[in-house]
Amino acid sequence: MRRRSAFRRSWLAGLAIVASGALAQDAGVFGVRLDWVPISGAERNDVSGSGFAAATLSRSRLSIEGCFEGLPAEATHASLHQGVATGARGPAIAELEITRATSGAVAGSVDLTREQREALVAGHLYIQIHAARGVAPDNAVLWGWLLTSQRVQPCSAP
Repeated sequence: MRRRSAFRRSWLAGLAIVASGALAQDAGVFGVRLDWVPISGAERNDVSGSGFAAATLSRSRLSIEGCFEGLPAEATHASLHQGVATGARGPAIAELEITRATSGAVAGSVDLTREQREALVAGHLYIQIHAARGVAPDNAVLWGWLLTSQRVQPCSAP
């Protein structure tokens, strides 16, 4: 009887360790540096702005908080996109909240599918900010890919 009880305790302890490891793998922190949309040399004088954001993945929920400043015009909207590779454009998968000003905050929470979580870990998800005036298609002015290795600067209060 004692053997069986000791075996059960050992088995349950091992199961708890494995389960906690699986849960720890589900959480992750990602950073993004928001910078100008790729443009031609002639348009470089017409763009401005920068920003940072941090994203935390807990199970399937991705929470994003960040800031931006120095846009050429008022921000109109922000979205989370999924590209086929890091640096490649793709469709929007979620809208984010944004301060409608030339400097402010960007934030949002998104429930990701398994495919989207895999894309996040692979560096294929990116944030795109649009302004009332910009040189890129759809007036996109800032982009940034969510990466685990990206260190982000703290946002100053607007």
